[in-house]
This record gives sequence, structure tokens and C-alpha cells, in this order.
Amino acid sequence: MTRKLEDLFDLPHTEQDVDHALPDLPANRQTLQALDEAIDKVDNALPAVRGLDATDTEMDELAGLATGSYKDLMDLGMQVDSRFASEIFSVASNMLGHAITAKTAKLDKKLKMIDLQMKKMRLDQQQQVIDSKDPEGMAAAQVAHGVVLSRNDLLERIIGKGQNAQKE
Repeated sequence: MTRKLEDLFDLPHTEQDVDHALPDLPANRQTLQALDEAIDKVDNALPAVRGLDATDTEMDELAGLATGSYKDLMDLGMQVDSRFASEIFSVASNMLGHAITAKTAKLDKKLKMIDLQMKKMRLDQQQQVIDSKDPEGMAAAQVAHGVVLSRNDLLERIIGKGQNAQKE
């Protein structure tokens, strides 16, 4: 609490200093800086998604045309003879299906892009964790040591283990 607040509310003065309240200030600044960098990465990735607005407008346009055709065909189906109306209503329902498909495709595309961005962010975070650890130790842990065997050697070992198990 600051002295001005203490004076404003007529509180007794405390001996505690503000610097003692935040003992790990440089670490907090580094954490905030890392968060800012992560947010900047997300913001830089989002315009790439918005750059695909052309397909969004095309899908909206197609959905609008299909909906308009549906309304026109429904009006026409109400005005013609009943034996011809069923075919017109069938085509009208097909147009409505196309409108729904266009809207669904647009939403699916956006969800996939968001999913890809989240996966990229997760990979970036994992990479930062790996980079923050001992790079030599991590590289050594990722190196595998093994023996190269031919197919025949491998079959002999498998058959040999099977025969040893039967003998016991």
C-alpha cells in the first residue's frame, strides 16, 4: 500500500516497502515479456487466416444465391399444378441443402485454421521448453543406440528364444 492511500484513508503507516512485496521482479518481467511474444505470434498468425476472406465472401455469396433460389422455387411451387410442384419442391430443398453446405464449409474452414494455430502454438511452447533445458543433454537423450541385424539374424534370435522357452 502506498503512503498516499494510507493518508487518504487515515490508516497507520506501515514499514513494509513495495520492493519487498515483489521479490522476484526480473523473473516477472521475463514472464511478461514471454507472454507478450506469444501474443504477438498469435496476432501475426491471425492476419494469415483473415487473408482467406475471399473464400469466405464466395461461400456467403453462394449461400445467398442458393437461399434466394430456394425462396423463388418455393413461391413457384405454390403457384403451379400439384403434379409439377413436387419436382420444384425437390429442387428447392436441394438448393437449401447447398446453402447449408456452403455455410458449414465456411465454419469448418475457420475451425480448422484455429485448430492449426493452436497446434502450432503448442509446438512452439514445447520447443521453448526443450530449448530452455540443457541442449546437450536433450540431444544425448534423443540419440538411440542399437544393433543392426539382418532379417535372418533376427529370425534366428526369435526362434532361439522360442526354443529356449520350450526346453525350460
